[in-house]
Amino acid sequence: MDAGQRSGLTTAEREELARLRRENLVPRQEREILVKAAAFFAKETTR
Repeated sequence: MDAGQRSGLTTAEREELARLRRENLVPRQEREILVKAAAFFAKETTR
């Protein structure tokens, strides 16, 4: 554990940040897929 000697994030904060970034990756990828699908289907319906 950190003894509070360094400036910046603590070990626990860095671990939480890494965990949150991993959790956020899946919804971000799903959103990109949905945006592309919506654009594809919008193009298909205008033909």
